[in-house]
Amino acid sequence: MAAAPRVRPLAPSDIPSLLALIQALADYERLPGPDAAARERLARDALATPPRFHALVAELDGRLVGYAIWFETYSTFLARPTLYLEDLFVLPEARMRGVGAALFRACARLAVERGCGRLEWQVLAWNELALRFYARFDAEPLDDWRPMRLSGDALRRAAGLSGT
Repeated sequence: MAAAPRVRPLAPSDIPSLLALIQALADYERLPGPDAAARERLARDALATPPRFHALVAELDGRLVGYAIWFETYSTFLARPTLYLEDLFVLPEARMRGVGAALFRACARLAVERGCGRLEWQVLAWNELALRFYARFDAEPLDDWRPMRLSGDALRRAAGLSGT
């Protein structure tokens, strides 16, 4: 019988494996992964006091095979925090073994324990595997909402810092 996944908070010794898993997610999503400077910031921010984000890791047979990164935002309409799930990723060879469900349930438990009114995340429109996974939990797509983003020069211009 296969071992059940073990989900636990990130430990400092997990940072190299977490960075490798983040790169694996970037590869899966067909995106460039974090460069060396971003990897340093990720390691620093994960271990900061207080941390800039929280991470859970999942082990199978003593090996890290998945992770979830989350942080809190705030809903003014609910007057409660929202647990925002930035990443949930499981290595392809570890899928269909309950790892993703264990990570997702751990995040949902944290949201309930922390008094959050919501658990929110985003899924790439082409990622049918993830869409089916979240549908199993009765997740609702927010079709009336559009993600928006400012970055790079556009962010600097919005901050009134054009030309810097």
